Amino acid sequence: MNRTPWRGTPEPLDHAELARLLPAPGDPDLPDDRRRLLEEQLMREIQQNPGTAAEPRVRPVRRALYAGVPLTAAALVGALLTGVLNGDDPGSAVDLGSTEKVAAAISRISTAAEQRKVPEPRPGQYIYMKSTVSHLSSSSSGGAEVMPPRKRETWRSPDGTKGHLIEPGAPGSDDLSLDDPKARPNVSSPSYDYLKTLPTDPGTLLKKIYKDTKGQGNSADGQAFTTIGDLLREQIAPAKLSAALYRAAGKIPGVVVVEHAKDAAGRDGMAIARNDEREVSRTEWIFDRKSHAYLGERTVQLKDAFGVEAGTVTGNSAVLESAVVDAKRERPGDKKG
Repeated sequence: MNRTPWRGTPEPLDHAELARLLPAPGDPDLPDDRRRLLEEQLMREIQQNPGTAAEPRVRPVRRALYAGVPLTAAALVGALLTGVLNGDDPGSAVDLGSTEKVAAAISRISTAAEQRKVPEPRPGQYIYMKSTVSHLSSSSSGGAEVMPPRKRETWRSPDGTKGHLIEPGAPGSDDLSLDDPKARPNVSSPSYDYLKTLPTDPGTLLKKIYKDTKGQGNSADGQAFTTIGDLLREQIAPAKLSAALYRAAGKIPGVVVVEHAKDAAGRDGMAIARNDEREVSRTEWIFDRKSHAYLGERTVQLKDAFGVEAGTVTGNSAVLESAVVDAKRERPGDKKG
């Protein structure tokens, strides 16, 4: 199983998938993999207004997200099939961001990314990432609550076919192989080798992203922003490509700058952000104010919904360390031999 981080905009399950995932009559329990997919759908329902049914979309291979505290099948069915969320006006306490500073912020971030020295992994080596993460899950009372932060470590081979995950406290297995000999990296599930093949001209790169994600997500612009986040998450990217991705993001309509955003480690930075199409939640990429280095990502609730107040951070991550190592489970600084 290839479990990757929480994402702000997981794709919905259609009715056929829901029927397949729900337990058979008389069997109240769900296997872990089926429960996680249903939780993924619930996460999406919490972050969008279900006033109108979404049209079916073509989706890439699903990248699993952080699983939360197990939800009962009855609670999931109620949340998924009755449409319990309602959204009014965005919370007055939520900073909605500004478009005026986007160009200047993107310029600083992309220039810093282009000048940053990035290690290049060789065949047989692994990209190591250590982070802390937090996300929304079900509470014991049947509502929703934000889980305490927990540590997460990943090792990924440059070609994307080998890897490992250690995430203490994660439901199910907290020590998991990510090996997948049949992996076919793409814009939604990239490897380092795949990233090296992408164009570094921002306009050309953005056109490719729009083309390769056509029909996915709630809108072409929203999916393009999400995809750029996917390309950079838990990954080391060549410096020129990182700069191009940020410059491409600056061309997407609806992108704003948020002056203050804290990552899962409590570090305050500024964010490049975009609201979802229904103005219910916002995805933010957080950067250090001085070095303009990427710190992490978070999702913020913009409207009161399902007992979640506007302004609540429903998903949060912070990059603590990244490096290239020679083996799975090896950490920077480990003594060899």
